[in-house]
Amino acid sequence: MVFRSLKHIYAQVIDDAAGRTVAAASTKDKEVREAASYGGNKAAAALVGRLVAQRALTAGVTKVALDRREYKYHGRVAALADAARD
Repeated sequence: MVFRSLKHIYAQVIDDAAGRTVAAASTKDKEVREAASYGGNKAAAALVGRLVAQRALTAGVTKVALDRREYKYHGRVAALADAARD
C-alpha cells in the first residue's frame, strides 16, 4: 500500500489474513531523512522502496502485491515499486 502527500511518501506491507502491518517505511524515517534532502521526489521514494523491501525480507515476506489506490503508476509510485523490486 502506498500513501503519498506533497512532501512525504509512505509504504506498508500488510498481512491481510492476520490484519497487521508486517513492515513499513516512509520519508519520515531517520534513515531516509539522512539520505534524502527532500522527501517529495523520486529519489526519496526509491529510498523508501528499498527500505520497506529490506524490512519485509527481514520479516520473512517474499511476495507482495502493490495497491496503488487511485494513484497512477508513474513518478514517485513507480520509483518506489521499482526500487522495492530490485
